[in-house]
Amino acid sequence: MNFRILAAPVRPHGRIVALMAATALSAALLVPAAQAQQPAAPAPAPTAPKAAPKAAPKAAPKAPAPAAQAPAQQAPAAGQPPAATAQQPPQDQQIQLIYAPWTKFCLKGQEANAKQVCFTGKDGRIESGQPVIAAVIIEPEGEPKKILRVTLPLGMQLVHGTRIIVDGNPPQQAPYVICFQNGCMSDYEATPELIANMKKGQNLVVQAINSNGAPLTLPLPLNTEFAKAYDGPPTDPKVFEENSKKLQEELQKRAEEQRKKLEGAGGAGATPAPAPANPASK
Repeated sequence: MNFRILAAPVRPHGRIVALMAATALSAALLVPAAQAQQPAAPAPAPTAPKAAPKAAPKAAPKAPAPAAQAPAQQAPAAGQPPAATAQQPPQDQQIQLIYAPWTKFCLKGQEANAKQVCFTGKDGRIESGQPVIAAVIIEPEGEPKKILRVTLPLGMQLVHGTRIIVDGNPPQQAPYVICFQNGCMSDYEATPELIANMKKGQNLVVQAINSNGAPLTLPLPLNTEFAKAYDGPPTDPKVFEENSKKLQEELQKRAEEQRKKLEGAGGAGATPAPAPANPASK
């Protein structure tokens, strides 16, 4: 899964526990759909000026007054496209993701009296191998409270925070705690009720608002996999790293295959170039 173990402050008292977070995906990968819709809206605007000159000459010979009315009627038409564009960004964005399995492992700091911290986490990424969403339950040894930390890429509207939903249970909302180069983190208290819902649930859905104001919905499948990982023994960190490397290599192979397909499609499209041979034959 290629998670990174970082350190960052989460509570005013005590230092932060280690956290699991995925490498960030740039905001450009999350907002192109909303940006692509905006240029299409101004297209109706040019049609309004074209209709104005035609209406003016016809009305001018008989009654100049109607000619003055024509622009007034067209003005609302010109004002309509901005209203349409304002409605486009809120469209919910859903991204096809490839998921790593829920994995649990425990680590201990190098300090003399360091406490053990256990993590149970999962991430989702696109075919290129770049992570888009990560969720991890952090359990510091000797502390009563557990944390569910979700990590999203940079480029989100921080003021809205994040929201999580487990199946049909009531949603929970939390602010962003801190941002690093790998993304922005939001923390939830992993109560016994939340963990129980995750054990018997099907999906942990994470929602946020991107820089264009569009809602972003990112599901993380739970099924029975989460319960097995959470209640089971921790994975050896070395084995975890090896599995992460294997997954990354597989994703890189897929990305290369995609590139070759695109290059092949581009080459096929370039074959019409032999057309200039006809003038030469003449």
